[in-house]
Parts: sequence; C-alpha cells; structure tokens
Amino acid sequence: MWPDRRLLELFQIEHPLVLAPMAGFGTVGLAAAVSNGGGLGSIGCATMSPELVAKSVAGLRRLTAKPINVNFFCHDPAEADPARERAWHDRLSRYYPELGVDPTTPPPRVDLAPFGEAVCAVVEDVRPEVVSFHFGLPEPALMTRIKAAGCKVISSATTVDEARWLEERGVDAVIAQGFEAGGHRGMFLDPDRDSAVASQVGTLALVPQVSDVAGVPVIAAGGIADGRGVAAALALGASGAQLGTAFLRCAEAATPPLHRDALRQACAHQTVVTNVFSGRPARALVNRLAVEIGPWSDAAPDFPLPMGELPPLRAAAEQRGSSDFTPLWSGQAAALAREMPAKMLIETVVKDATARLRQLGRS
Repeated sequence: MWPDRRLLELFQIEHPLVLAPMAGFGTVGLAAAVSNGGGLGSIGCATMSPELVAKSVAGLRRLTAKPINVNFFCHDPAEADPARERAWHDRLSRYYPELGVDPTTPPPRVDLAPFGEAVCAVVEDVRPEVVSFHFGLPEPALMTRIKAAGCKVISSATTVDEARWLEERGVDAVIAQGFEAGGHRGMFLDPDRDSAVASQVGTLALVPQVSDVAGVPVIAAGGIADGRGVAAALALGASGAQLGTAFLRCAEAATPPLHRDALRQACAHQTVVTNVFSGRPARALVNRLAVEIGPWSDAAPDFPLPMGELPPLRAAAEQRGSSDFTPLWSGQAAALAREMPAKMLIETVVKDATARLRQLGRS
C-alpha cells in the first residue's frame, strides 16, 4: 500500500501518519484514536509536570496497545529581564479598562522548564515507543538514557542544516517542518531567530532538500491536512506525514468552542507567524492582539514569559464571546480541516492518499 515502508517499520505502525503533539489540544483520546487507526498518536507533554506526564501516558496506555509518541521542548530557559517584562505588561494592560480587568490583578508568571532530569526519569519508567522534541534535542547524556530505554527519537527541523544537526546527534527520523505549519516554529540553530523567520522554507521546498541529505526517514509537516497532501509529501521523498491542524475540529480534540468557530471560518481568517503570544515564532489565525501588538514585536520578553500576560485578557474577552486575545494556533491548511471523529479522518486520509499514489504509479 505504501511505497516507502521505513517509517512503518521504525515505529511499527500501519500507516505513515503522525499526529502532531499540539500541547493543550491533543488529548489522550485523540492520540489513542490515531494510534488505534494505524498511525502514531502523540501527546504534547512540554507544559506538563513529570507527575502529569506519567499519569497521561498511563491513561493513553489504557486506551491503546499501539505505539505512542510523547513530545517535549528543548528551548533555552527564559532570561529574566524585569524592565522588559514590566514594559510588556504595561503595553497589554492598556486593554484592562475596556475588558473590565482589575488593574491590580498580578498576571501569573508562566515559565516552562526544558526537557531535563526529572522528566527523563519518567520517560525511562513509562517507555513510550517514540519520544519527539521541538527546538532541538536534550543534552547528550539524556539522549543516551532515552535511547537506552528503547525509545525512538525524532525532532523537528525547519532547515537543511537543522536536519543535518539532528541526524549527527542520533535521531531516528527527522520532521521537516515547513513554514505552513501551525503552532511554534521548531527553529533552533540560528542565533538571530527573529530575522531568520523571514527566510523559513515552505514544505514543498523543504521536504525534498531534507530527503536528499538525510540518511534517516523524513516526516513532512506543514500544510498537510488530507490525502492529497500526504501523497504529495511521499512523492517529494518523505517517508510519512505529520498532521496537526487537520485534527483540531475532531471531537476528541480539546479545541475550545471559540477556536473551533475560528477554524470553521478559516477561509476568512488568514494565518500569521507571530511572537506576541509566547515570545517565539508561532503560526496562528489572525486576531486583534496579533494585529494591534504584532504580528511581530521586538519588545516581547523571552519565551514563554509573554504567555503569563494572556490569561486575564483572554478570560475577560472569551466571557464576552471574543477570541481577540486567544492564541488561535493553526496551520495554513485550516480550511481543509474537517469536523469528524479522528478514526474516520484517518480512514479518509488513508483512502484518499493511497488512491492518489496508485494514480501516480500508473502515470
């Protein structure tokens, strides 16, 4: 059925489809549905405590006996800059009177620890078949421990240089993340990340270039939401495809109602790569905050500190039925997302992709 079986054999799955982790949206139910449907179900654990990671994996194991993937971030810890953080707070607090937010309410400080010792110990205990990373890889000693636990390791590359870097450090497969992808850009090598965003490459150009230099299987990501996209990715040299936005309207996803509504109207809502929500480049549907403060701001504090400023604004706006201050993460193929159970979506994508691959084989 599939022309390139390397990914199927590597992960021991039936179809070369990977669910993007999508922290906060990708539930254990969604991951289980994808795994049970023959793909690789994933859960985003970057925002979880070690205890919650263990609990989430246990819950997923109860729903599926198939291979699973757990995902973590390998970002540099945020550098505290009180003056910059205060200035950012002052910039966003100008919306408080309009939304009725108490100006004396201190915003919660949001910080995320990169993958480290404590969560690595959990990985060694729960032993997921696959561990994926965003923003690079953990230090070599942790990589050694993950591999020793029998886990396959994959990570995102947004450039050919990043793909080479990942392979040199022992990944089992590379995710080629094209510029169309929703959520955070996985970029990690360029020290001037802000200026590097403008030179990021789309999936159609990135996948064949990475496939030409990689000795490991390549997973295409970005703008892929149906069988046409999967077939195209395989034709370009990928061994599989990662889909995220395509699943956001599935019943199993934890996508909030306002976010779902925005996705339904995706044709009228363009997406933009912005740093105003989290401090790192990430693609989302355009809303008021992205337009009025961004889409790009050199004043934004280090990732993930800007996320702490959002809850008061977001809660007040959402109570009024507005997503003006909500990070509406989405890829450029949002209009192709469909409202159906995840299992049915997998079946539909597989049927369409294989039919198109057969047509290519006959042409």
